[in-house]
Amino acid sequence: MSPLVVALWLLNVTLDTVGQLSFKAAAGDPRAGDGVARWKYMAARPWIWIGVLSYVAEFLVWIAFLSLVDLSEGVLLGSINIVVIMIAGRILFKEKLTPMRVTGMLLVTAGVAIVGFAGGG
Repeated sequence: MSPLVVALWLLNVTLDTVGQLSFKAAAGDPRAGDGVARWKYMAARPWIWIGVLSYVAEFLVWIAFLSLVDLSEGVLLGSINIVVIMIAGRILFKEKLTPMRVTGMLLVTAGVAIVGFAGGG
């Protein structure tokens, strides 16, 4: 992979992770209340907007990334986002990493390594 492809890939992973974590922070705030009040509360907090901006930027980066790699390779490489987000969720939100989740993460990581670093196609 070229340095530009790697840079776009890492930026995509970073933006997706920031977006997911921001949405989780916004949605998980116990002060948010219920119903429409919850949505109003979340809309007034920065986390929801950080998430939205991250997703807009990720969309643009993803398009640039896909313009440089085959779709089948890009989608497989993009799967590493799942692993990064799960680890970040564990660290920041104390979410459980069960043996099955860890196994899944290892399989995704192995698949990404095979596709990204062993020629993939």
